[in-house]
Amino acid sequence: MRTLLAVMAAVLAFAFAAAGGAHAQVGVPEVERYFNSIRTLQARFVQSNPNGSVVQGTLYLRRPGRMRFEYDAPSQLKIVADGSQVTMWDPPNRDFGQWPIGWTAASFLVKEPFQLSGDLTVQSVQRQDGLLALTVVQTRKPQEGKIIVRVSENPMQLRGWSIIDNRGNKVDVTLTDFKTGTQLADSLFKYDGPDAGQILGGGRRN
Repeated sequence: MRTLLAVMAAVLAFAFAAAGGAHAQVGVPEVERYFNSIRTLQARFVQSNPNGSVVQGTLYLRRPGRMRFEYDAPSQLKIVADGSQVTMWDPPNRDFGQWPIGWTAASFLVKEPFQLSGDLTVQSVQRQDGLLALTVVQTRKPQEGKIIVRVSENPMQLRGWSIIDNRGNKVDVTLTDFKTGTQLADSLFKYDGPDAGQILGGGRRN
């Protein structure tokens, strides 16, 4: 699990996609309009990690700025964005971290408005078997890694993404049971874990 957390931390700054030239690429404006049409989203996810492990869970998202990755038992890993920061915690492994939301790889999901211009560059758009795959890098630091966003074309729907860090470590996320427009409770997007000191100290009290 530490390898997974290291990969997710290593791809900080993949906030909100791509450079001005991206609009010349087929499919990019359509993807922008699609993401901007989403207000809430709930889906099951399957995540493949660099160490070969596969975990599952439920993704909840409310734009702007809020999302939650709830991993299935026995994992206790949770990732929550409350609109300003992302908190990641995993008590059994004594892992806890917080970052500004704009520094995390999945932040493109909750940017308002979603705009494929600015800090990042769309390196390529590939079309295969009804899917669009947009490869995105940091404009000023393309060597730091990349994210590949996958959407189906007809109908357009987010299918998942891959995060690849500068050492080649890769996390793949695939979405199923996709629902939009549902009511999602405010409590989903608030930190509901134990005190950070308890996590980092393994639950021991001083």
